[in-house]
Amino acid sequence: MKRQNPLLIMEGITKEFPGVKALSDVHLKLYPGEVHALMGENGAGKSTLIKVLTGVYTFDKGSVTLEGKPIRVTNPLEAQNLGISTVYQEVNLCSNLSVMENIFIGREIMKRGRLDWKEMTRQAKELLKTRLNLDIDVTKQLSSYSVAIQQMIAIARSLKVSAKVLILDEPTSSLDQNEVKQLFTVIQKLKNEGLAIVFVSHFLEQIYEITDRLTVLRNGKWIGEYMTKEIDRLDLVAKMIGRDLDELETTARENIGAETEKKKLFLQGKNISRKGKIAPFDLDIHEGEIVGLAGLLGSGRTELARLLFGADKADSGEIKINGKKTNLTSPKQAIANGIAFCSENRKTEGIIADLTIRENMILAMQGIQGWFKYIPKKRQIEIADEYIKLLNINPPNPEQYIKNLSGGNQQKVLLARWLITNPDLLILDEPTRGIDVGAKAEIQKLMLSLSKEGKSILFVSSEIEEVLRTCRKIAVLRDHEKVAEIENNQNVTQKDIMKSMAGGMV
Repeated sequence: MKRQNPLLIMEGITKEFPGVKALSDVHLKLYPGEVHALMGENGAGKSTLIKVLTGVYTFDKGSVTLEGKPIRVTNPLEAQNLGISTVYQEVNLCSNLSVMENIFIGREIMKRGRLDWKEMTRQAKELLKTRLNLDIDVTKQLSSYSVAIQQMIAIARSLKVSAKVLILDEPTSSLDQNEVKQLFTVIQKLKNEGLAIVFVSHFLEQIYEITDRLTVLRNGKWIGEYMTKEIDRLDLVAKMIGRDLDELETTARENIGAETEKKKLFLQGKNISRKGKIAPFDLDIHEGEIVGLAGLLGSGRTELARLLFGADKADSGEIKINGKKTNLTSPKQAIANGIAFCSENRKTEGIIADLTIRENMILAMQGIQGWFKYIPKKRQIEIADEYIKLLNINPPNPEQYIKNLSGGNQQKVLLARWLITNPDLLILDEPTRGIDVGAKAEIQKLMLSLSKEGKSILFVSSEIEEVLRTCRKIAVLRDHEKVAEIENNQNVTQKDIMKSMAGGMV
């Protein structure tokens, strides 16, 4: 088979922001008919490189060629016109418009001075059917379809402008297994049609399943390009994080292997439920205990967590804290009882993008203290500096806007926000979703450290392996019902958890 020339080449790309060198001499080659993974920790430069390629940022040094011709893209529309399209993790479409309108927005078909709705409907339906094997009603509102279908529609919109390079940024983070399979079928079809596809994901299993080649970045620098099938997983992780995973694995073995007596019962939940959200469940959390919530997407993990934080009001049951019956009907009451909650939706329910690291960190503390008892700025800076150092937040500048941080570092700021309040129970809903292996390791180590200090943690995660690594007890949910509670030890396996999740059929 004749070796194909690269479709797109980025050479020596350098990009600097005030005080930060985001990219330094980075390279990327994309071949037609290949899926190329862009790998690296959060903050490694993946997002910056994509934004350079799509014209959101202009590079300071380097060169980009497309089909052998030099290009310098200055805005996303110009990138689209050149055939470079991006589908982001958070689908960037108009949910209040129809599928067809989303596909044609900005390039509508006119007939005799009027919008040709009939022709646009026909073309939208044909595009989805022939290119993506998707047969849906294109006149229905986009919001009536699942996230997976919305992503397909975003891809279809890219194909409508004759995409040559398709960038998929964390496309599977909100999908279940069947939806991932459906997406991978589409990716394979587009690959066979000759598209060059950039696939950004933190799921190593998916990287090895769907990609042909990968490029590794670390701290804004190019580490190397490898054929996916030729690089060992542990070697890949080592290149991404620049250090060995043995330390984390040892910590995990010590944590699970050690026999520790249960301490005082902090929270006791009996028969708690919310109609249409989660069936009645019992849950006990002891001081210094990490309790995991495992289950498939939509199993009820988040609903359970929200009930314990008072974000949603329970219809039945009772909660006791330190043996005393407590009504948690609002987050304010939960906070007053020593409970903190980090939402899985850090973009919409966590960070305030236009505030600094310092301002985001002190929000909960300021709320507890009262808005009329202002925390002096000098004290705010002292607190921010302390937690930036404790959690290894990068860049270590409290006046940096949080929106400019990587996902992993944003997550650390949110953790700091609640740790500052010195909670007794910290509820972490998917704190490691969408962040790299190194940041995950740091958050897991922090959880273990807090546990040793006597803090209780309720840990929600889609990754069974990290639940097994960190939790002493695991509650398994299925179809909005708690179906099992497993005391973790060295003999418990991922298959044991999966059996409970799948109803005993694996």
